[in-house]
Amino acid sequence: MLLNLPEQFETNRLLLSRLRYEDAEEIFYTYASKPEATRYVSWPTHQSLQDTRAYLHYAVPAWGKGSDYSYTARLRDTNRLIGTFGILNEAGKVQFGYIISPTQWNKGFATEMCQAFMGLLQQQPQVHRIWTLVDAENSASARVLQKAGLVEEARLAKWFRFVNQNNEPKDCLIYRLPAPGL
Repeated sequence: MLLNLPEQFETNRLLLSRLRYEDAEEIFYTYASKPEATRYVSWPTHQSLQDTRAYLHYAVPAWGKGSDYSYTARLRDTNRLIGTFGILNEAGKVQFGYIISPTQWNKGFATEMCQAFMGLLQQQPQVHRIWTLVDAENSASARVLQKAGLVEEARLAKWFRFVNQNNEPKDCLIYRLPAPGL
């Protein structure tokens, strides 16, 4: 099931665009190779540019299949890449995630991205659930999700193994967007 999402759109401070192969070097050096940035993500910290290119060889064509919609986030005024936002679509049950460069933390960019994407996803008639999960210790992301209108639905003990945290099972918080029809 394809979602009708724009390939590019803007927020007050950000330009969000469909991921491209040409983004590989910026992604690698901005966040994908940074252990402090990748601590709470589901994929391993990239050790080489080849790791980033391998990810792009999955993500770029996944858009056309309707399974993964990934965007770069750039500052509107400088076009500098600061992070990405991804949407996994499973027949209208949509999970999302984001990552921001450590140099851009605590500036409201993650909240701005999440709010924009929640608005876009709510306009998709085939979407019946919008959700994500976070490591229970990731209080910064939990605050971002709450500011973007999501509510904590559950706390699941030893729910997910974060590869960049020694693959130890971690407690997770499940968040969902409570909205009409969702």
